[in-house]
Amino acid sequence: MSDLRQQLMEGRVDLPRLGAVEEGAGDFPPFVVRDAAGVDVEPVTRYLRDLALSDMSPLTCRSYGHDLLRWFRVLWALGIAWEAATGSEADVLVGWMKYARNPQRRRTRSGSAAPGVVNVRTGKPSLAAGYAPRTINHTLSVVYSFYVFHAHFGRGPAVNPVPSSRDRRTALAHRSPIDAKAVFRRARLRQRVAEAAPRSIPDPLWDELFGAMTCDRDRALLLFYVSSGARASEILGLSLGDVDWAGLRVYVVSKGTRLRQAVPASPEAFRYLAFYLDQDGVPAADASLWRTRRGQQRPMTYWAMRRVLQRANEVLGTNWTLHDLRHTAATRMANDPKLTLAEVQTILRHAGIETTGRYLTVRVEDMFDKLQEHYERPRPERTYAAGYAAEDIAAVFGG
Repeated sequence: MSDLRQQLMEGRVDLPRLGAVEEGAGDFPPFVVRDAAGVDVEPVTRYLRDLALSDMSPLTCRSYGHDLLRWFRVLWALGIAWEAATGSEADVLVGWMKYARNPQRRRTRSGSAAPGVVNVRTGKPSLAAGYAPRTINHTLSVVYSFYVFHAHFGRGPAVNPVPSSRDRRTALAHRSPIDAKAVFRRARLRQRVAEAAPRSIPDPLWDELFGAMTCDRDRALLLFYVSSGARASEILGLSLGDVDWAGLRVYVVSKGTRLRQAVPASPEAFRYLAFYLDQDGVPAADASLWRTRRGQQRPMTYWAMRRVLQRANEVLGTNWTLHDLRHTAATRMANDPKLTLAEVQTILRHAGIETTGRYLTVRVEDMFDKLQEHYERPRPERTYAAGYAAEDIAAVFGG
């Protein structure tokens, strides 16, 4: 058993891909974790039901379910009951995630960039082959809260198998929003996460990307994304009744609050939307605004829109993502001197203004012309006031 632990921790063997996350029979919970025999993992079902009852979105329950499935696969491989789990099993989970290959990073298309390679045109690296530090930390947080939930009802081990920083949790629980955020040491097993500035699309590359679109539907979608700053799923969820033509805005269901909120967009986006509807027909008021163009018309999904962007990337040699369009909109708005940061926060629907402030950055791409002038500018020549002899200057300042 100790040999298997070591092999898993070093990524020399893979976890058996047992079980699955599947839709539940109802809304509480909307998703369940099933074992290899197709039976619900009851402790996980109770936890996910509590999340759903606490008004967590179904997608959050699905995400937490995948994290817990990963944890239970470690326990199943080691033959440990979930109530008997200790920090030793958490070590195995983190070690395996640091070295294992993420199945979502597999590239089956010929010519796809190798994982982790930086794209020369965009400056963005492709996703690494393994699990990102944020993913590892998220999994640890989910497993930790899973055991906190069961400990509240007197179930599970006496000590949470996932270590935490008690000082950090206590301080952040009572922190005033006007105080500076205190810095604490990471809890054991937590990964270091580099804080990178949001990557937006420079104007010349945006023009190329827009020109690579092959129909007015895709042009309209890109313009809505880059002018409204709305998330990809929010724009794709629009119906004709959500469009306010006179007010140049659309009503989206926000990801976090799930409230129906107005989001402004550019006149150009509405113009291309009109072109698209004129060509493809006007849907019913409660039907999906964006529809597929091949075969029988169906509502356009996130994956279909992502494929549109992938085809453009293959032509341009870039690796832009749909979320880069939101970053681009946020960067343009935050750096517009006629918009205040609070106004941009309202448009983007950020919970805190600190998130909006991350977009107040100077990009190297925007400074390209200035830098070229700096490089080509001749070095200044040293001059001296008239009346001094050259030999005296050389004696004092050097030849």
